[in-house]
Amino acid sequence: MSFCKLVSFVLILHLLNSCLISCSSNESSQIPKKFLSLAKRDDFFDWMVGIRRRIHENPELGYEEVETSKLVRTELEKMGVSYKYPVAVTGVIGYVGTGHAPFVALRADMDALPIQEMVEWEHKSKIPGKMHACGHDAHPTMLLGAAKLLKEHQEELQGTVILVFQPAEEGGAGAKKIVEAGVLENVGAIFGIHVSNLLGLGQVSSREGLLMAGSGRFKAKISGKGGHAALPQFAIDPVLAASNVILSLQHLVSREADPLDSQVVTVAKFEGSDAFNVIPDSVTIGGTFRALSPESFEQLKQRIEQVITTQASVNMCNATVDFLEDETPPFPPTENNKALHLFYENVSVDMLGIENYVETRPVMVSEDFAFYQKEMPGHFSFVGMQNKSHSPMANPHSPYFEVNEELLPYGASLLASLATRYLLEPSSSPNKSYIKDEL
Repeated sequence: MSFCKLVSFVLILHLLNSCLISCSSNESSQIPKKFLSLAKRDDFFDWMVGIRRRIHENPELGYEEVETSKLVRTELEKMGVSYKYPVAVTGVIGYVGTGHAPFVALRADMDALPIQEMVEWEHKSKIPGKMHACGHDAHPTMLLGAAKLLKEHQEELQGTVILVFQPAEEGGAGAKKIVEAGVLENVGAIFGIHVSNLLGLGQVSSREGLLMAGSGRFKAKISGKGGHAALPQFAIDPVLAASNVILSLQHLVSREADPLDSQVVTVAKFEGSDAFNVIPDSVTIGGTFRALSPESFEQLKQRIEQVITTQASVNMCNATVDFLEDETPPFPPTENNKALHLFYENVSVDMLGIENYVETRPVMVSEDFAFYQKEMPGHFSFVGMQNKSHSPMANPHSPYFEVNEELLPYGASLLASLATRYLLEPSSSPNKSYIKDEL
C-alpha cells in the first residue's frame, strides 16, 4: 500500500510540474504582445515620437553626441534607471533589473552623418551639413522605450538588463571602445536592431550565421608632376593615373573574386585641382571595400594596395595607400549566434506572427555590432517601417531618408521582449558566462 502511495505521489508531482512549466511557457509567450500593446498606447507613442524628433533636429557626429547622451541620461533619470557616463567618450550604459546575474545587453547607436538633409518638414535637422540619415535617432528612442517598459515591469526580470547607448557607429567603431571599456564583462548575450525601409511596417528580418559584410576604408595619394593643361607633354598627369587605378580596382571583383563569394570595392572620393586648366601635382582618391569572409577581406585589402601602387607606376606616378585603421578600424563580418537566432525567431513570431518574420540573405552593408559578437554571443536584426500604401522610402545614407515613426512601438517592445524572455528562459543562453554574479 505504501508503495502505491509513493507512486501516486510521484505522478502527482510530475503532473504539477508539467502544468507549471506549461503555464509558465504560455505566460512567457504573451510577453511580446503585452509589451507591444503597451508601447502603442497614445501617451507612450507620443513620448517616443517627441524624443525621436528632438534627436533628429540636433544631429551629432561620432564621439560628439554630447546633447544626445544628455537627453538619454535625462530620460533615464526620470524613469529611475541608474547609469554610467561617460563610457567610450559619449556613451551611456544603463541598468534595469535585479543588479545580479544573469546579464543581457540591448544596444542602440546614436551618431549622425555628415549629410545635408533635403527632406522639408517641421523637424528637419537644425545643424547644417549634419543629418540622421540612417535611423540612429530612432534607435536610442526605441531603446529608451524598451527601458521604460522594462522599468515598469522590473519585478518580472529574473536578472539584469544592460542598456547600451553607443556612440560612433558610422566608421568610428564605437562598439569596439564600449567593449574595451569593460562594461559588458559577464554579459551572456547582446541584441541590436536597425530600422529598414525594405520591410513593411510590423515585419522583422534576420538570419542565423553570416548577416553582414566586414568593411574597411582606404585613401590613396597619387603624385605626378603638375603643369598647364595645354601642355600635357611637360607634365606627369596624376588624374589619368588615378582614373586607370579606379578602373583596375573594379577588376578585383569582376575578374579575381569568386562570383559566389560576394565582395565590393567602391571609390567614392576623388580630389584633384580646383582649376579647369591646371594638371595638379597630385590626386587623392578614397573608398571602401567589403567582403563576407575574413580571408577574402584580407586578400582584397592586399590587392587594393598592389593595384594602386602598380598602376600609378605604369603611369610614371608614385602612390601611397592608407587604410585609416587608427581613425576608422575595419569592421568584422556580423554573424548571428545560432541559439540566439532560434530564440529571436520564437520571440518575434510570438509578437508578430510567423507571416511577419522574413528570413534575409547576407547583405554587403556592415555594422560595428560585430565587435560585440567577437566578445560574446550576439544577435542583430532589422525592423520594418515601409508603409505599403505610400511610395517607397529612400535608402539609408540618402539626404531624403525618413523614418516612419509608427515603427517605434515595434522596436521598443521587441527589445524589451528579447531581454525579458532571455532572463526568464535560461535555456536560451548559448553559454554559461551569466553565472558570474557581477559585471
